[in-house]
Amino acid sequence: MTDAAVADCVVTTSRVQIGDVDLELHRGGKGPSLLFLHGGGGFDPSARFVSLLARDFDVVAPMHPGFGSSSLPFWMDSVDDFVHIHLAVLERLDLREVILVGASIGGWIAADLATKNQSRISRIVLVSPVGVKVGPRDKLDVPDIFAASLDDLNKLTSADPEKRKPDYAAMSDDALRVMARNRETMALVAWEPYMHNPKLKHRLHAIARPTLFLRGSHDGLVSQDYVDAYAKLIPCAASEVIPDAGHSPQSEQPEDFAARVKRFTKA
Repeated sequence: MTDAAVADCVVTTSRVQIGDVDLELHRGGKGPSLLFLHGGGGFDPSARFVSLLARDFDVVAPMHPGFGSSSLPFWMDSVDDFVHIHLAVLERLDLREVILVGASIGGWIAADLATKNQSRISRIVLVSPVGVKVGPRDKLDVPDIFAASLDDLNKLTSADPEKRKPDYAAMSDDALRVMARNRETMALVAWEPYMHNPKLKHRLHAIARPTLFLRGSHDGLVSQDYVDAYAKLIPCAASEVIPDAGHSPQSEQPEDFAARVKRFTKA
């Protein structure tokens, strides 16, 4: 177990065993439980938005199987598998009245999770989520991230690509290995069918918790039309746009993001 100082809170990194899956788990802060399900880039416990959320919430952030240092058993190959793991995490940690926050593929996982069991969930925030097919069958709703170069992907996902351009030469071998592993796992669970479960949109009507969609104004992956169509599938859903942010508004505009989550949960 290790501790990482994050501004005015401490995020603890530990392990949790769910069946034959060994998960990397981050946790910090005090208050109502907030389960954060990360996107394809993984989870950085030192990110500014984490410390901001931890001022008001007990932030719990497991790394999905196959991401970070979480194990990936041979039988796991779908988002549905991840959903069952995170449902087990909620039970193992006995989290109740949870604020469920999912970003990108984490939003897909969160939405699917809520259709299966909402007993431990109080509210849901979906940040630039994927997971449903809303457009024509012969056209992708989300640009093909696996066909794009890393530079082009940065341009699609960032409001200020130059500011957020990764310096790969400065990254450690371990960091590069994790980045490659995250991308490999994304391809495993989201390539075919691409970025969605055909059945999910038919199940979203079952979500009976207040739900907020958040999207960055400069998101080149998840369009506003896509978010609007997604939100219409959930009975108690609203949507907001975070200015000057791309696909990860929690990272590009952390203060705005944290304030919106707090305001939504207090409403």
